[in-house]
Amino acid sequence: MTSQNILLIEDNPDDRDLTIMALKGSNIANEIDIARDGEEALQYFEDHSRPLPALVLLDLKLPKIMGLDVLKRLRADERTKLMPIVVLTGSNEESDRCRSYVEGANAYVVKPVEFDNFSEAVKQLGLFWLVINQPPPDRDSSG
Repeated sequence: MTSQNILLIEDNPDDRDLTIMALKGSNIANEIDIARDGEEALQYFEDHSRPLPALVLLDLKLPKIMGLDVLKRLRADERTKLMPIVVLTGSNEESDRCRSYVEGANAYVVKPVEFDNFSEAVKQLGLFWLVINQPPPDRDSSG
C-alpha cells in the first residue's frame, strides 16, 4: 500500500524548510513527513500499518545512521525495495554518487546553492516523481 506522502530525510533545518517551501511553492500538495536522522527514517518504516510514501528524498550526511546505510537497508527490505528514493544531498563526490546508485538510488541530485536553483530542482523532482513517473504496482494489489 502506497500513500501520496513524501518522506523528507534531512537533518539540516534550513534545507528542510527550503525543500518544503519549494514543494509547496510549486503546488505540490502532498503531505510531507520528516525524519531528522537515519535512525528516525528507519523507525518510520517499522510501522507496517503506515502506507509507504510515494517518494523519499534522502540526504546522505545524516546523524546516527548515514544516508547510504539507510538506502542499503531500505533496498534490502522486500516491502521498500521498489519505493522511489532520490538522494538529495550537498555532496558532489563521485564516490557518494556511485555508491548511491550501487545501493539502489533512483536518482542523485546535488542541492544547488542558490535558492532559486534549489527551488526549481525540488519542483522538478516533485513533478517528475509524483506526477509523470508511473510507479510499480502495489504488491498488495497485484496479487
